[in-house]
Amino acid sequence: MERSFITENDRELKRLRALVARLTDEALLLPLGDDWTVAVALAHLAFWDERSLVLLRRWKAHGVAPSPIDLDVTNDCLLPLLRAIPPRAAANLAVLSAEAVDRELAAAPPALIQAIEALGEDFRLFRSIHRKLHLDQIEAVLKKSRATPQI
Repeated sequence: MERSFITENDRELKRLRALVARLTDEALLLPLGDDWTVAVALAHLAFWDERSLVLLRRWKAHGVAPSPIDLDVTNDCLLPLLRAIPPRAAANLAVLSAEAVDRELAAAPPALIQAIEALGEDFRLFRSIHRKLHLDQIEAVLKKSRATPQI
C-alpha cells in the first residue's frame, strides 16, 4: 500500500517547525486579513489537526464513517476562541498537534488507511494539504514584513 501521505505530511511538518522556530512575537501578530493573524492561522491549523486526530482514534475504535462539517460556520465560530489563545501558545500548539496527528497516521494499520481512502477525501490522510495552504499564506505575509528574519 502506498503511504505517500507520510512523506507529504512530514515535509509540511518540517516547514511548520522551521516557521514557528523563527517567528518573533511581532510576526505572530501580523494580519492575514478577515480578522486573522499569523497566530490565528496557526491555532486554526492546530484545531483541524486535533479534529483529525480525534476522528482517527474514533475510526480506529469504531470503524470509518463520514464526518461532515460546515467549514465556514465552524471557522467563523472558532475565530473568537482562536484569537483568545496567546500567540506563542498557538504557534507551539500547531506544531504539537501536527506531530500528534502525523504519528497516528503513520502508525495506522493498512485496513484503516484503506477505509479512510474510500471516503474519497484526500485531506483526511494528507494533512499536508491544509498545512501547505496556510504556511504559504503566512510566508507570503512574512516576505512583505520585517517582523521576522528570512532564512
